[in-house]
Amino acid sequence: MYDIPDSQILPLSLAHNFWTWSAQKKVSPIPVKRAQGVYFWDVHDKRYLDFNSMVMCVNIGHGDPRVINAIIRQAQELPFAGPQMATRPRAVLGKLLSEITPIGLTRFLYTLGGADANENAIKLARGYTGRHKILTRYRSYHGATYGAIALTGDPRRTAWEPTVMPGIVHFLDPYRYRSTFHHTNPNISEEDFALDYLNHLEEVILYENPNTIAAILLETVTGTNGIIIPPKGYLQGVRELCNKYGIVFIADEVMSGFGRTGKWFAVEHWGVEPDIMTMAKGLTSGYAPLGAVAMKPEIAAAFDERVYEGGLTFNGHPISLAAAIAVIEVMRNDHLVEKAAETGKVMGKLLQQLEGKHPSVGETRSIGLFGAIELVRNRNTREPLAPFNGTSPEMTAFRTYCLQNGLFLYTHWNIVLVIPPLIITPEQLVEGFEILDRALNITDKAVEV
Repeated sequence: MYDIPDSQILPLSLAHNFWTWSAQKKVSPIPVKRAQGVYFWDVHDKRYLDFNSMVMCVNIGHGDPRVINAIIRQAQELPFAGPQMATRPRAVLGKLLSEITPIGLTRFLYTLGGADANENAIKLARGYTGRHKILTRYRSYHGATYGAIALTGDPRRTAWEPTVMPGIVHFLDPYRYRSTFHHTNPNISEEDFALDYLNHLEEVILYENPNTIAAILLETVTGTNGIIIPPKGYLQGVRELCNKYGIVFIADEVMSGFGRTGKWFAVEHWGVEPDIMTMAKGLTSGYAPLGAVAMKPEIAAAFDERVYEGGLTFNGHPISLAAAIAVIEVMRNDHLVEKAAETGKVMGKLLQQLEGKHPSVGETRSIGLFGAIELVRNRNTREPLAPFNGTSPEMTAFRTYCLQNGLFLYTHWNIVLVIPPLIITPEQLVEGFEILDRALNITDKAVEV
């Protein structure tokens, strides 16, 4: 029944599937046949270097037999147990996560992915504080389910408004390259820059009444909206504001967690301890669907005597938990967090070289193996190469060239994301950057001089 020829994968997929994030008449998927390491192959045996870890998740690389065998063993022993059951993988994963997450996060709620992890995080914060408002940033993405899309700040939210979840308030990101507050004083120090945005946040808190605010939810490092790395003092300042007003600090580490930034979790770079932290993607490296909400014991204790009204059939699925256990073991044994930090230095230099060579590169940003190239028409005016929430012929041509030459990556408006598997070697990075270098000749032609 399943033994169809390679030639039928694409036409049958197009005939019977409804595609997300796509106009159905315009979808053009790559018919993937196999994957290994940092590469995958289509049905024509064309090889692609995966510069997006498929969906920013395959941190340990494709096809690792240690994880695959762990999944097989779990399927043979106990393929499913309900979410109210205690199982061996549930017992083991909780212990492992408590060893690698920031200090104080010792209780874990398992979900199907990042979106419902974020939704559960705000339920926990609301239940713990008795307040209802959640503050999130405009350049944020927290998931596509109705609650998570309400939390999201970028235009993916507005497509589905009015959302069904009230009480969400958005505020501005400390995005230095496009700062709302600093057009006339671009040379402000990093610390003062952070302070201006913290003052903005505190003003919003006061306008909204701190006694109504349950949580501030942040992507520690903003992901698809541009790899926006927080300036010095910013996250510490957010932590202090949360302490001052009794607000729960939720760190969304769905994309930035599990070694992506050169630490197990990005918050470690700034020594900040969130009250709640969400994770997914790299948690299983995409080998099985899983998300998790890590929380301090006092958050969990709020539900010691009252029922936590939440949960789905497949929460704590044994096969997904077994995959996560195996992924953590692989990352520890292969020192992938440390490797990402070191290889990230190489990637940072390669990004800087592109910035120095190509006039269409307005800025590059990276932390670990989490990088972005911001493309512009004019470096002085910083006019983006594609409009906000839009694309352009140049961006389309850029991505087409990359795919034609075997480089798979993700572009978002005028930003190119560079998020390869953590196992990538410097030589493989250079391989990909050589294609990027040639592709940027296309965007350079659009620069206004």
